[in-house]
Amino acid sequence: MINLFEYQNKVDIQDSMEGLEGFLDEIWNNREKNSFYSENGDERVESQRFLQFIHKSNELKSNKYVGVIHYQGNRINLLPKIFFDSKKEYSTDRVNQIQNHILWWLSYCRKIKFPNYQTSLSSSKSDFFEVLIYLFSKYTRELLNYSIYQQYEEVNKELPFIKGRLNTNDYINENLSRGRWHKLSCTYDAFIFDNEFNRIIKYVTTLLFNVTSNQDNKKNLREILFILDEVSDKRATAEQCSKINFNPIFGEFETVRDYCQLFLTNSISFDYKNGLKLFAFLLPMEYIFEDFIFGFIDKELKEVTAKAQRGDIYLDESKNFNLKPDLWLKTKEKSLIADTKYKIIYSDETDPKKGISQNDLYQMMAYAVRFKVDEIILFYPNTIKHNQENRAEFTIKDALADNKEIFVKAFQLPILNRELLEKSLETKTDLNELFESTRLELKNRIENILV
Repeated sequence: MINLFEYQNKVDIQDSMEGLEGFLDEIWNNREKNSFYSENGDERVESQRFLQFIHKSNELKSNKYVGVIHYQGNRINLLPKIFFDSKKEYSTDRVNQIQNHILWWLSYCRKIKFPNYQTSLSSSKSDFFEVLIYLFSKYTRELLNYSIYQQYEEVNKELPFIKGRLNTNDYINENLSRGRWHKLSCTYDAFIFDNEFNRIIKYVTTLLFNVTSNQDNKKNLREILFILDEVSDKRATAEQCSKINFNPIFGEFETVRDYCQLFLTNSISFDYKNGLKLFAFLLPMEYIFEDFIFGFIDKELKEVTAKAQRGDIYLDESKNFNLKPDLWLKTKEKSLIADTKYKIIYSDETDPKKGISQNDLYQMMAYAVRFKVDEIILFYPNTIKHNQENRAEFTIKDALADNKEIFVKAFQLPILNRELLEKSLETKTDLNELFESTRLELKNRIENILV
């Protein structure tokens, strides 16, 4: 097991990793263009951005993605930089607790669609990806055991009687002219089991069955495949998932769809029928942090109205430069702009800027002027090395508005559970129970800042 923290540590490239860079380049170029991998101009980059291969020193380093890569028997954990401490040893339990943090953050995310269904994490110690498979397989198996999804689809078929609509041209040209007058070409709607959604479930299940090493997961996935045995084998995409809607009768299947979309959007693999050599489940951490903070405020702070990435304001009058702050927040007393910055600050006690970049300050000034607010909040994550509730405040005077004062305030938010990191991994534990103290601490912190 190899543990890499974003832009932090390096490890030697092992002989068993031969060909990994080529595989990553290929899947980067074949990634779905609507995925997070195509954000911020990455669609113009041909070489992969998941890992850094430093050939001069024969070392490997991670970039901005977190998750897990399985390759030729190797498991590479890509972990958030805020957990990195060069003085600490990272045991399997500690790594799994870090990955539980990621799962907890994802449970609040809105843009990165994470299913609402939560249960005990697992009956055995598992990594981040295995836990996701467990949640999907357990819920889907239990649902399919008492409810089978069927939907109406248009069917074209030759029948000995008329059903639905007779395809006159096809019947004359293909049947009647060839003496097959008794075969009627019909089009009709049928309530069928072998439908698009069940084919998506079967594809995702087959994909996961070939990469999981957890026996409980294999058992659940095998039962799903048995139930869906009569469903056709077809490749599925995340785009297909996004187009599927359910009537209230099948509302419980929305969670299954969300899981399938989660795996298909953020997973990278080769066709499972051609021998799977590589599997990766990767997420960009800056989007997780932004999405988590918005989802947390929206769910936990009822007295605060939150809107994500309000995009109706432009920097220039020609409307060429759109301003999109991460959060627009409204309380009973005031409106303010908040921006999430997934950066490590307060790492240098002698730095008067506290690690806050000048570009961030310029950006906040533009927000204040165009949104007509005098208070801007910057949210940063706390880190394993910094336990204090650090804050910084900068006052800017707008000379074009009679020296009106604009206040930019920066806060570190307590999104880590340090006590949990020191504990052994417990079995059958609910995420909400694990992070209840962290939830309350974070809620109180944000309330003190905003309300």
